[in-house]
Amino acid sequence: MLGDLAAAFPVVRHTFSEASDVLGYDLWSLVQDGPEAGLNQTQKTQPALLTAGVAVWHVWQERQGAPARVMGGHSLGEYTALVCSGALDFSDAVALVAKRGEFMQTAVAEGVGAMAAILGLDDEAVAEVCTAAAANEVVEPVNFNAPGQVVIAGHRAAVDRALELAKEKGAKRALILPVSVPSHCSLMTPAAESLADALKDLDIRSPKIPVIHNVDGQARSQADEIREALVRQLHSPVKWVDCVRTMVGMGTQAFIEAGPGKVLAGLGKRIDRNAPVSPVFDLDSLEQALKTASELGDG
Repeated sequence: MLGDLAAAFPVVRHTFSEASDVLGYDLWSLVQDGPEAGLNQTQKTQPALLTAGVAVWHVWQERQGAPARVMGGHSLGEYTALVCSGALDFSDAVALVAKRGEFMQTAVAEGVGAMAAILGLDDEAVAEVCTAAAANEVVEPVNFNAPGQVVIAGHRAAVDRALELAKEKGAKRALILPVSVPSHCSLMTPAAESLADALKDLDIRSPKIPVIHNVDGQARSQADEIREALVRQLHSPVKWVDCVRTMVGMGTQAFIEAGPGKVLAGLGKRIDRNAPVSPVFDLDSLEQALKTASELGDG
């Protein structure tokens, strides 16, 4: 995760060191050396993703990349966007998302819940599959990632039933995801209540750059509105298609994906091919993204 960027830009290791001071363990060592099972625990995955995204943003700024017109983040990435927009202090966000992960893991014990991706069915068909598969358990569409790509979550048995029904309905792919909690479904309601308490006294400012929120694809400027959106996000679907379309509607011509991979770049192609996504996760991708942004100018 960000190994060659860290070798070229000391700010990457510095950002991880800041996070490690908050967390009380060496986050850089964890993302570089593992163990993978430890990194996959959601209370550690979330700070790692947050820190990686913020580190890439710092690199972008050092290289004087094009200024952001608007920001958004998928699920945990929404917290990264709030940090980079100036709404949240980084150290506060690191502590908060670690707690968020703990709240989520406590709400649903590992092995009880599951998440799965369904490809090749429209949103309505996936919702029908979930309704038919529930059988007095929870299984719901939770990530509307791109047209024809929806993630579901809930009780493991109900998710398994939904996958079989999805295949019968003609899904191209239907597979369990390697996560430890069923994010963004109603099973996360207890976690959302705990998160609301943690957010009460947190200093949240009006973003200097608009941030589009997952719950409805809209921006918010008031602290209480941002808190409410973050609480709702935990037990509500991530409407990523709406988020991207809102940002395009605001005049965005291209997106920069800051983080350890390029998942959102793939989704972006399916949402709007006229607004390409350039991921930044190593030196080569950084240079390509800088070139793309400079060619577009203010966009």
